[in-house]
Formats: sequence, structure tokens, C-alpha cells
Amino acid sequence: MLLSHYSESLTEAGCDEAGRGCLAGPVFAAAVVLPRDFRDEILTDSKQLSKKQRDNLRPLIESHALAWAVASVDAATIDRINILNASILAMHLAIAKLTTLPQLLLVDGNRFKPYPGIPHQCIVKGDEKFLSIAAASVLAKTHRDEFMLRIHEEFPQYNWKNNKGYPSKLHRDVIAGYGFTPWHRMSFRVKG
Repeated sequence: MLLSHYSESLTEAGCDEAGRGCLAGPVFAAAVVLPRDFRDEILTDSKQLSKKQRDNLRPLIESHALAWAVASVDAATIDRINILNASILAMHLAIAKLTTLPQLLLVDGNRFKPYPGIPHQCIVKGDEKFLSIAAASVLAKTHRDEFMLRIHEEFPQYNWKNNKGYPSKLHRDVIAGYGFTPWHRMSFRVKG
């Protein structure tokens, strides 16, 4: 069972991103403020959940959260400022959209730039430890997957409905044959 809170008294927002390792599409981030009594037996890091579990958890999180927000940063910006900075920017944009201002940010990972006026705590594998970060990981992943399904219609040959922009063999082969789209990140290595 994941921990409900890091602090005994502060209002916390969990923050996480999705799509960092992709060749195409934006990076998405979410910030989620859960009530102190929120519990869920299934909720954990979105990568450990099935698509069906994530899709079932999303409306539960969105309806029970005190506040939640999702934001994204596009491929051109990722190329300009790099994926780490773009991931942090997406988190900042999501935090700025929250309707309840948190007193503490719980950030998945080990790197973050301070958000004005709110202290933060970086937690490695935080999406496996704290419910609010796990909730943010689910929202970031499901909102990003939904976006990738929409842009798949534009460029179906890249099979984004299945690979979601990650570097599958098919995705790399199609890039080799058809080239890049405006959704591709030009700073990422395609071979590897």
C-alpha cells in the first residue's frame, strides 16, 4: 500500500510526467492534490498498471482529487530546452493550473527546479511510494495516450496508437522509410 502523505500537516501535490523517452509527441505532466483520507488498493506507478486499470483509475482520481491539472510541452520546445527541462516545465505548467494551492510538492525523480513559493521534495520512484505521485503518473500517462491516439489519425503509418511515440522497432523503421513528422523530436537519436 502506498503512503498517503509525506507531511503530517501540509497540503501536498504529487507531480509526475509521461513521455520522456519518446521519439514523438509532447511530454505531459500532471499535478494532483488528494484528500488526506484518499485510499486505493490498485493505484501505483502507471507503468505497472494495465491500460484498463489506468483508464478506470483516471475518472476516480479526477473526481476525488481536491485539485488536479495536466499540461504538456511540445516537441519543438523539447528540442530547444532538452527533455529534462521540458519535463520540469510541464510540471510547473500543471502546478500553475491547480485550483488548490499546495504547500508542498512531491516530485517523482531526483531533479526539479524550484516552483515559486512552494517547497518541493524529490522522491526517486515516488510513483511507487506515494498515492499523489502515482495519481499524477496515471493522469499524465492517460492524457498523453489520448493525445497520441488523436495524432495517430494524422500519421497512421507510425502506429502511435500502439507505440505512443516510443522507439519501437516499427516506429524506427517507419522513420527510416518516411522521415520525420512535425510531432517528432529532432534532438532524439532514432537508432540505438
